[in-house]
Amino acid sequence: MAPNRLIVDEVIIDDNSVVVMHPLTMEKLELFRGDTVLLKGKKRKDIVCILQADDTCEETKIRMNKVVRKNLRVRLGDVISVHQCFDIQYGRRVHVLPIDDSIEGITGSLFDAFLKPYFQEACRPVKKGDLFLVHGGMRSVEFKVIETDPADYCIVSPDTEIYCDGEPVKREDEEHLDDVGYDDIGGVRKQMAQIRELVELPFRHPQLFKAIGVKPPKGILLYGPPGTGKTLIARAVANETGAFFFLINGPEIMSKMAGESESNLRKAFEEAEKNAPSIYFY
Repeated sequence: MAPNRLIVDEVIIDDNSVVVMHPLTMEKLELFRGDTVLLKGKKRKDIVCILQADDTCEETKIRMNKVVRKNLRVRLGDVISVHQCFDIQYGRRVHVLPIDDSIEGITGSLFDAFLKPYFQEACRPVKKGDLFLVHGGMRSVEFKVIETDPADYCIVSPDTEIYCDGEPVKREDEEHLDDVGYDDIGGVRKQMAQIRELVELPFRHPQLFKAIGVKPPKGILLYGPPGTGKTLIARAVANETGAFFFLINGPEIMSKMAGESESNLRKAFEEAEKNAPSIYFY
């Protein structure tokens, strides 16, 4: 296993911004205590964290708390990769909103009670789209990073403007983040290898097709009886490649009115084209 690929372990100090490695592992990777590192997990998810050293951590492992693991879509025992992160900047503005069910019954300013103390503790790296948990008093509130300026990830410093205006994020809107991936599909290794070559490769490495002068496939056809996993495979490919998944059911398109079926199909494609690259499934 490559030196920068480490096994996920439970952290002793519960901090959303910190991961812990053995000093010898840090030396091999030319990393230092306090460095900002980029961690890459499953389903093309990544996160930025501050690195700390601990002699009690095994050399092949990296310790992180539940919040970091959730953002990386990994569990204890999974393998992630660690990379140096030199280009991270101090943020000018960060927009943060709470998750709706975590603020039920809370009154007063969320900024003063939760966000201000949380970001005053340290210069924390954040990434657009990440979730983080803040403890305050007898409650814990979960927040989502909506926007970051000037880049998708930055360090929140004392000069960073933190905005928390807007409607809370609905919990059900976040549930799709834990959708299926390749690890959730079993028994079709040969088929998955073919699908990844035909679909994932053009999405993630289009320069390869351009370099050799070959046009990528326009689409593929999955066929089989109901319940064999066709839709599941399509969802997994979309999640792993970061593509927009658009499911079109036949009854939603067909109509007895002349021209309405064509109109429904046209509207479906217009919606999907707004989110290109897309995976369509009929």
